[in-house]
Amino acid sequence: MRPRRDTFAAEYIFETVQFYERSLRSATEEPFAHDMPELQWAESVLSHYFDEVSPGRQSIEKARQLFEAVTKDRTGSKDKVPSSKQTISTVTYAEIKSLAEQRRSIRWFEQRSVDRELIDKALYVASQAPSACNRLPYKFLIYDDPELVKQVAKVPFGTAGFAENIPAIAVVVGSLSSFFSPRDRHSIYVDSSLAAMSFILALETMGLSSTIINWPDFEPLEFEMQKLLGLSFSDRPVMLIAFGYHDPSARAPYSQKKDLSTFSSYNFIQGRSKTG
Repeated sequence: MRPRRDTFAAEYIFETVQFYERSLRSATEEPFAHDMPELQWAESVLSHYFDEVSPGRQSIEKARQLFEAVTKDRTGSKDKVPSSKQTISTVTYAEIKSLAEQRRSIRWFEQRSVDRELIDKALYVASQAPSACNRLPYKFLIYDDPELVKQVAKVPFGTAGFAENIPAIAVVVGSLSSFFSPRDRHSIYVDSSLAAMSFILALETMGLSSTIINWPDFEPLEFEMQKLLGLSFSDRPVMLIAFGYHDPSARAPYSQKKDLSTFSSYNFIQGRSKTG
């Protein structure tokens, strides 16, 4: 924030360090319980915080003592904090425009498997998408076993006729447990959709095509998918993504997109006008 205050976060910094301590302990006691790079990021940010904030407030000093006790045997870094460094993209507008125009919703695929290394590369790009408070409140459940793919693909509406030929499918699942308040329930749909688009575009760069399979707001299907995949009650399927290598013998649909003027405007407020 600008301008940065000398003292901030005093009301919740001790609780934050407590959460960090618990997470670090559970990561040590239960392998894979927490993501270690994320915990390293948390340590870096907290360390930077205590370097920057003015001392004196009792709550801050109490939190500082706990943090120092927790990290005394750790060799953390401070490189995962806000930086003034600017990165200029080498990707041109013409290139991203071409990629967006290249993408088509493909439903017919060659019957060959997709290398998991390529899938992981696309997932990495998806993980870089914006996410509220960096929570990433979603999972990409990938299925590439032919029988499982068929089972999963047949659950939603709209896959009749092509579910049998899908080589791989991702079920994008949002986790409501990532949030404390019901008012944030929409975040799982916003964040997972941003990640899904990044995933799809990354697949395109590696010669892989895809199509979004819409997920209906329909309780019987929610229960069916929860049972099939073993999802928790707080998990919500957001969409499915079928992907693979486009069958060159099948036609790819062309969708004429609307003109910009039909879905965008500048400085428009209903019932008012502004000139100039």
